[in-house]
Amino acid sequence: MTNDVVRWLAARGIDLPDTAALIEAGIALAIVFAALAAGWFAGRKLGPVLASFWHKNVGGHAEGLGPRMCDITRHGVAAVLLAILAAAWPWQPLAALGIGFAEGAAVALVLVAFLRGLGIPRWATWTLALLAFVAILSNAIGGFNVIESTLERVGFNIGERRFSLLSLLTVLVILVVLFAGVRLANRIVNHWIERTQGFDATQRLLFQKLAGIAVLVVAFFIGIDLLDVDLTAFAVFSGALGLAVGFGLQKTVGNLIAGIILLMDRSIKPGDVIVVGESFGWVNKIGVRAVSIITRDGKEHLIPNENLMTEEVENWSYSDKNVRVRIPVGVSYNSDLKLAQELMLRAATESTRVLKNPKPNVWLAAFGDSSVEHEILAWINDPEGGVGNVKSDVLNRLWLLFKEHGIEIPFPQRDVHVKEWPRERGSD
Repeated sequence: MTNDVVRWLAARGIDLPDTAALIEAGIALAIVFAALAAGWFAGRKLGPVLASFWHKNVGGHAEGLGPRMCDITRHGVAAVLLAILAAAWPWQPLAALGIGFAEGAAVALVLVAFLRGLGIPRWATWTLALLAFVAILSNAIGGFNVIESTLERVGFNIGERRFSLLSLLTVLVILVVLFAGVRLANRIVNHWIERTQGFDATQRLLFQKLAGIAVLVVAFFIGIDLLDVDLTAFAVFSGALGLAVGFGLQKTVGNLIAGIILLMDRSIKPGDVIVVGESFGWVNKIGVRAVSIITRDGKEHLIPNENLMTEEVENWSYSDKNVRVRIPVGVSYNSDLKLAQELMLRAATESTRVLKNPKPNVWLAAFGDSSVEHEILAWINDPEGGVGNVKSDVLNRLWLLFKEHGIEIPFPQRDVHVKEWPRERGSD
């Protein structure tokens, strides 16, 4: 009965594996399990070491490669061992199928862990992993050329250029790989710059932006070379780009150059307290297009870089973070001025944010209509914490001291003289 089934399948072009092929497939399966076990062991022992090395030299991220290093190590070691196994012996189709399936799955899982660790979207990650799995499996059983030729036939020609499903997939793969490479390079370079001791915060930010631009330029030319794009085709494009920059992108390019200049001359740095027009706050970030300023109300204002180059900017911490706060105070003409001034100085000195050096001072400013005008001059070194709360604290302390010592704070009074009261109607 069994021989009849075998002959029936053979007559229809279906050959069952013989005993030797089955034995070889069993040996291959055992070696595959050994490779997977070796990968699991490497992930347990070597993965934490690589994760610690990654956090130390590259830093942690919300969705980084560090937490995934054990998975990358486990599947990566298994994929390398399976690739060596596939190339070490001319396996028969059944054994090659099992090895190719395991190798494709391991490579796909490595890609998923690696790309997701770099923040690549799920759809792109799983698409690339599926393509890698299919390519490795089909190559293992000798069907890769068939798939490649089939994908190449699905398409159309424009001039001398062929656009096919294969070229579309190739472009997709290259773009995802380049995007992942740019992210990885930026993370490594930014972390190295952050750890450099000779740079201040502004210089680090400048070098990070310049490094990011350099990485993008290198990735662009690598992509052009991989996609086999003729650079002469960019001759017309460069002219159109020049017109676009001259008209539509003039502000964008101006803001980009202005941002680089701001970082180079360090006139405005992250952490500075500045006033631009009606916007007052501390500089949170200098971006490619705009500077982010956070006000005391928690609102974030985005001011174009070009505005900071052309408009008047008041920087409270350009060369020195010490800022003098003026607090006007008026007392009655009947008050003891010497005592009142001593109490003003005491209220400023006891305020927590007022500096002891330079020490606060009290000036008599003017003899007003209703009061003797004074100014309390107090220094602070944290203007990003606000100025109004310092004034409020000093005035609250002064109010209590004036009440305690009987110092009067006057209010405007007016004398009204009535020359003649209007007579009521009907009166003589």
